[in-house]
Amino acid sequence: METVSIILFLLLAVVVSGAFARMLPFGVPVPLVQILLGAVIGLSTSHRVVLDPELFLFLFLPPLLFLDGWRIPKDELFKDLSTVVELALGLVLLTVIGMGLLINWMIPAMPLAVAFALAAVVSPTDPIAVSAIAARVPIPKRMMHILEGESLLNDASGLVCLRFAVAAALTGSFSAGEAALTFLWVAGGGLAIGVLVTLAVSGAKTWVTRRWGEDTGSQILVSLLIPFGSYLLAEHFHASGILAAVAAGVTMTFAEISRQAMAVTRMRRNSVWDTLQFTLNGVIFVLLGEQLPGIVAGAKETVLLTGHHSPWWLGIYVVAIVAGLAALRFAWVWTSLRLTILRKREGTAEMQSPNWRLVAATSFAGVRGAITLAGVLTLPLALRDGTPFPARDLAIFLAAGVIIVSLVLASVGLPILLKDLKLPPEPSRQAEEDSARVATAEAAIRAVERHQHEQGEAHDDPGLYAAAGGRVMDFYQERIDGLSDGGADELRLQERLASELRLVGIQAERAQLLELARARAIGSEIARKLTRELDLAEARHRG
Repeated sequence: METVSIILFLLLAVVVSGAFARMLPFGVPVPLVQILLGAVIGLSTSHRVVLDPELFLFLFLPPLLFLDGWRIPKDELFKDLSTVVELALGLVLLTVIGMGLLINWMIPAMPLAVAFALAAVVSPTDPIAVSAIAARVPIPKRMMHILEGESLLNDASGLVCLRFAVAAALTGSFSAGEAALTFLWVAGGGLAIGVLVTLAVSGAKTWVTRRWGEDTGSQILVSLLIPFGSYLLAEHFHASGILAAVAAGVTMTFAEISRQAMAVTRMRRNSVWDTLQFTLNGVIFVLLGEQLPGIVAGAKETVLLTGHHSPWWLGIYVVAIVAGLAALRFAWVWTSLRLTILRKREGTAEMQSPNWRLVAATSFAGVRGAITLAGVLTLPLALRDGTPFPARDLAIFLAAGVIIVSLVLASVGLPILLKDLKLPPEPSRQAEEDSARVATAEAAIRAVERHQHEQGEAHDDPGLYAAAGGRVMDFYQERIDGLSDGGADELRLQERLASELRLVGIQAERAQLLELARARAIGSEIARKLTRELDLAEARHRG
């Protein structure tokens, strides 16, 4: 019962964190509010959440990474793939090596393997925390796509590096050649298993649907099970379950293109996944706050591991690690942007120097968050001989400090750097969108014409079906004429104004429906049905 009560308190903290964040001035990011609420829970109860590292990793990371891979814009990812790979792989490796050596030099009591493990868990970035920070100052789309792609890949690369570092700490030995071969299997096997599981499940699901129909609840549940199945199967074959979850999410996009689900299934599934993502990310930050009182209470014992007596040394180490991460990221981003993003047109030898605000904003956006906390909590509790894992509490304290300090610094600096920041102009995709709208409208007209003729002949009433079909085809023909005759801008303006007026009408409908329901002029079932129709219409016009 106590465990259930704590879980409910954690979920309640996630629920109220968004409201508290909106109430507080200066745009305090939601993750910081969640950490604060978690700390309040930790201080107000004598019961502590004891986290099993493997269970924590299994419950939180697969669905989050799967969803990131599923929803990330693939075209934008491939367009800046070289930059993303440089940040997600090159920068991670540089961070693990550079920060591992720095941490070991600063804290000789922390073994080198553990220092590399700590460096590995602080290398991944968290775009969700960045989005929360920059809510009032929107991040330029291209920068956000790069950050999303970087986070998707560096989550996997950082956690794979963590796996090798922990193995070295447990065995006391490390072989570069053996590690390279193991990495190939861990990475390649994980990617292949994630792809195969998604394709197999999607194919089986489609086969069942075509023969016996589609059940929305089952479809949603299957999508929830895919990341866990991919993770477990990959781990069973000693491959990377994290990469398997990422690959499964990316593959899900392409599997969905050829195997379409019903509209109601997609809508409900998106709602379920949005709720799951919000809950899991929120619970992770609340758990960080809940663990903080215990971590701080043990600071005196933890600092003794460093050879000092004052707890302030722990703060100094956190600041030094954050500064080292920022310096490495700034240097790497400067080089990466100079080589790949801000290059002038082909055939021009001159290179444009990156705007320092762009480099600084991209560097500040390297906020550590849920993945860092999840990774550090997966450090084993003991070595193979049963002795406690060396400096585990110290690593958790430093990782938690890095998360909090990076969030605070980014919440202050990122909005300032992003204000009025100009990026190189991006090519418009409007023509591509207009062409797709015309093509789909033409296909709709052909289908309506064919259907009205078939139904009119079958029911001996062609005039009725011709009139109904004409109304529908006029709608599509207006779209084609507006987009094909150079009136695309005017048509879009008309549609925007029509949506605005439609929203006014929907609000009036909703108010009148509420009055009818309160007066018992209509039944609850009719009220529920009409409310749902109004909700769908409002979502369409607001989208």
